[in-house]
Amino acid sequence: MKFAALQYPCSDKILENMQLAEHLISKAAEAGAKVIALQELFNTPYFCREMDSRFFEWAEPVPGRTTEQFTALAKKLGVIILLPLFEKKAPGVYFNTMAVIEKEGKLAGIYRKMHIPDDPGFYEKYYFTPGDLGFKVFDTSEGKIGTLICWDQWFPEAARLTAMAGAELLVYPTAIGTLPDEHDTEKAEFLDAWKTIQRSHAIANGCFVAGINRVGEEGGTRFWGNSFICNPFGKIITEADEQEGIITADLDFSQIEKYRQQWPFFRDRRIDEFGALTKRFL
Repeated sequence: MKFAALQYPCSDKILENMQLAEHLISKAAEAGAKVIALQELFNTPYFCREMDSRFFEWAEPVPGRTTEQFTALAKKLGVIILLPLFEKKAPGVYFNTMAVIEKEGKLAGIYRKMHIPDDPGFYEKYYFTPGDLGFKVFDTSEGKIGTLICWDQWFPEAARLTAMAGAELLVYPTAIGTLPDEHDTEKAEFLDAWKTIQRSHAIANGCFVAGINRVGEEGGTRFWGNSFICNPFGKIITEADEQEGIITADLDFSQIEKYRQQWPFFRDRRIDEFGALTKRFL
């Protein structure tokens, strides 16, 4: 799989955000990418920094106008697009969603973010209902893609279940950065933890992982980018800095069996002793 991840800044001008996304998708396709992943809430600012009902106006049905626009683009370019957006299912019911669009211009399905945070600067429970579709793997024309979103990346159970369902690549579109009252030391620690936890999912599950983050400053929050792709042993293949850009990598899924033979974590799991994982705390 020739995989590309895009990172870019967003403003409250939705049309301009979508035009930038289209431009970068086209550039990635020109460079040979066959699967192109965008950041969390790809066409809006990260509005969850505050609680304001006016932002619900940005939500839309899936399928809907935006997915129709990008299914047409996928068909034109012959690429798979992973499109995270703000979904309206019904009045008062909204999701943080990723649409998976196949290269022939078909909506293959959606994933709805399962873990919803509620922290200063990340007030997502005000906007999003927890996902109701479970953890998902899409058997695409380019490979089996496990779709997860941002806060999901901190939970090893989510990565494990998605890998167990056959994912060869775990994709984590993200919006994470430094809040106005946080300093460079904290940023460095948070960034290191963000990369480490996702690399650990690659190692523990013997699959590829891609973390995609936005860049730029929004309301004092500085999104740090640093999107990356790592192999099934957690080695970073390619990574970005804090600027707008595209990263690409050739993913050889035949490596997965090699790593799982050397590190047979699936074989040695004591599934007979894991029942307590269904409890909140022991």
